[in-house]
Amino acid sequence: MTFRLYMVQRISALIMAPLVLMHIAVMIYAIQGGLSAAEILGRTQGSVLWFLFYGTFVVAVSIHAAIGLRTVLFEWAGLRGTALNAAAWAVLALLLILGMQAVYGVTAT
Repeated sequence: MTFRLYMVQRISALIMAPLVLMHIAVMIYAIQGGLSAAEILGRTQGSVLWFLFYGTFVVAVSIHAAIGLRTVLFEWAGLRGTALNAAAWAVLALLLILGMQAVYGVTAT
């Protein structure tokens, strides 16, 4: 792993850490409050704040996971060069697409 990828993965982890904690806190609040899925969607749909929160979360997780899987593919599967980079980019794209569809589904009106 290059120093640049190492730093990007560490920065993405720094971004994810508070987002994970806030997500867990929100989920605990929702469960203890007895909120239904409809009530939760009623609070998140149309909210730019929730879109930015979960959108940032998806971007950070996608980058972090793609770099981590790139390292695994390099060390365990022996991928190198273009094949390694293509696999990492494909994972990143797939995670971003699926994650942003989920964010859209929760925040779109």
